[in-house]
Amino acid sequence: MLIYPAIDILGGRCVRLALGKFDDVTTYGDPAVQCTAFALQGATWVHVVDLDGAREGTPMQHHLLRQLTQCSDAKIQFGGGVRQFAHVQALFDAGVSRVIVGSAAVQRPQEVREWTSSFGLERLCCALDVRPVNGVYEVVVRGWTAGGGVDLNTALSQFPVGTLKHVLVTDVSRDGVLGGPNFALMRQLCAERPDLEIQASGGVASLDDLRALRETGVSGAIVGRALYEKRVALEEAFAL
Repeated sequence: MLIYPAIDILGGRCVRLALGKFDDVTTYGDPAVQCTAFALQGATWVHVVDLDGAREGTPMQHHLLRQLTQCSDAKIQFGGGVRQFAHVQALFDAGVSRVIVGSAAVQRPQEVREWTSSFGLERLCCALDVRPVNGVYEVVVRGWTAGGGVDLNTALSQFPVGTLKHVLVTDVSRDGVLGGPNFALMRQLCAERPDLEIQASGGVASLDDLRALRETGVSGAIVGRALYEKRVALEEAFAL
């Protein structure tokens, strides 16, 4: 299981949101400094989210992005506001190794399947952000500010075997509050779609959480607030 230390960018600063709420923000510092620090601790990938872009519907952090791709040898997985083919191309041109597509994957899956065909399965990751509603997982879009009109299973069904490889699943009800991941959901997804490499996001608070996530079968885990608040040491996470 690959550990992805996370950098969320809002207003040019490294932040964490609680439950995806833009009015509940904790600021941690400079994104480039943080990215360099993660790489020095052994990170081979860094997960970067442009929160301004997610809210506005177009990537907003190109000036910072070039710094992030040049400040270390770590590969950048980047998302936030990626809604058009041109956005994807521009991010690759800026040095990003893998682009995350969220709202577009939910609302225009056929178009996104064409993107994966054009750029390759390894270079795109579909982000499905969900919240539990009446016994099902509803997909949310546009920076978690709107319902996507479909549940998680329906969204995944739009990507048959061979049309997608990487999927990032975030349980919004657990994100940024250190309450523990949704192990049951991750275990279910890995069992139902063994063709996909699932990245788990939301709730990681300890090394024990990472050990338990590994047992679910996910291929990756996003770790954010637990690193910034020193509940998890990155070197120890890599050593698991």
